[in-house]
Amino acid sequence: MSTTEPAGTIPADTNRVGAIETRGIEPVPPTERTGRPGQLFWVWFAANISILGLPLGATLVALRGMNIWQALLVAAIGSFGSFALVGLISVAGKWGGAPSMTLSRAVFGPRGNHGPTVVSWLSRVGWETVNTTTAAYALLALLNIAFGLTANPVLTVICLLAFVALTLVVSGLGHATLVWIQQWATYVLGALNVVVAAFLITRVNWQAVLDAPAAPLSVVIAGIGVIAAGTGIGWANAGADMARYQHRNVSGGRIVAAASAGAGIPLFLLIGLGGLLSAGDGHLASASDPVSAIQVMLPSWMAVPYLLAAFGGLLLSNNLSVYSAGLTMITLGIRTRRVMAVGLDIVLTLAGGIYFMLIAGNFYGPFITFISLLAVPITAWVAVFLADMLRRREYDPRGLMDTTRTSAYWYRGGVRWAALLPWLAGTVFGLLFTTASTSADDVWFSGPLADSWLGTNGLGWVAAFVVAGALYLLLAVPGGRRGGEAGRTRPTPPEGNAPAGDRTVAEARR
Repeated sequence: MSTTEPAGTIPADTNRVGAIETRGIEPVPPTERTGRPGQLFWVWFAANISILGLPLGATLVALRGMNIWQALLVAAIGSFGSFALVGLISVAGKWGGAPSMTLSRAVFGPRGNHGPTVVSWLSRVGWETVNTTTAAYALLALLNIAFGLTANPVLTVICLLAFVALTLVVSGLGHATLVWIQQWATYVLGALNVVVAAFLITRVNWQAVLDAPAAPLSVVIAGIGVIAAGTGIGWANAGADMARYQHRNVSGGRIVAAASAGAGIPLFLLIGLGGLLSAGDGHLASASDPVSAIQVMLPSWMAVPYLLAAFGGLLLSNNLSVYSAGLTMITLGIRTRRVMAVGLDIVLTLAGGIYFMLIAGNFYGPFITFISLLAVPITAWVAVFLADMLRRREYDPRGLMDTTRTSAYWYRGGVRWAALLPWLAGTVFGLLFTTASTSADDVWFSGPLADSWLGTNGLGWVAAFVVAGALYLLLAVPGGRRGGEAGRTRPTPPEGNAPAGDRTVAEARR
């Protein structure tokens, strides 16, 4: 049965505030691409004003021994730099008008793309579970302060349901509503966060901050890796999802800058504040419930605005993650409407939140474990995708939606081995240096080279990036047919006389 879907058949008025976006992963026609980089700035700013940045900064100081100046340097490079990668992938969304993992079909082939897409979907669901769990903790604390309600299993489930329901409203409506909500809600929540941060600064042990010795350079390098893996790398596979509505004439540099600055500014401030708070006190870095750990630092009358800011920031982050996960699920081949895919994703997130809060005894440990493990295959995909962008400027919309033998991106049996093999090799190589554990006694996975310098500093994902990108550049040589990627021999017009879509087909076969 054919899985070819026509591109550009969705009415334009479905992408407006308050209306349900009916477009799934179909490429957006050029006439409907009216977005500007300023929209992306607010989307990424909103997605990163959650309190999860505070424990990341606390980890740098309390657990890795950096002084505050090193922590600020690490926060700047790790957050701004990693989201610059998100911005680069967003440029591909402007070129092709489709979500990241749909564009990835052109790189890996429709069948070869299944592996990276599954990893991407798992990453999104994991982040959503983290957001949902943390937000439920905030709501439970808020109900306790306002009404004296004590946390119990029933109330916990109600709080989880409330959060996922609010997420469903925004993510279900789709792109235009999401962009509008992210911008205007940021003004309110940003003001609340500024007020809360002002009070948190009064709790800083400035003597401990000034007396802290500097950590070795190796610790700083490793810290950059921790921040990058915990921030931009986790969002990289969603870069094009929002940028697909960007106008074709928008500068790629402005898109990169919007993503880097939009996410980097709030992350730098939150990570820096987390580092300040942890100078001389490592409680925040090791807290199983970061919401409560921060709440005890505030005067009681500040608890309500703090918890509202925490809940709202996590909601803004979750809106974008769930929207992206729905598109990724459709890319996997689940033939359903986008809004239904979002609903299914919400159900899975709810189940994950219940597990974290009512079954698992530790929240932050599984969070770090999850990031460290999935960062490796995601980074390998980023390397291959970015390397492919060096020689591609167009995507064939019909080829992206056709997952049969007639696709322009069918290659050999639906797989482009020149891309899939480097991704697999980069993933395996990176895992050799990776340890995934919640504690010294609870090790989920440990690679044979985990005790090396790269391994002990958590840089297995960097090794994956270098190996995957380098192998792809070697195998996918222009004009060559190495790696078993030669596809069908459908005649293609000479490049000088071919339209853009056909030129893309010619490029894709190289």
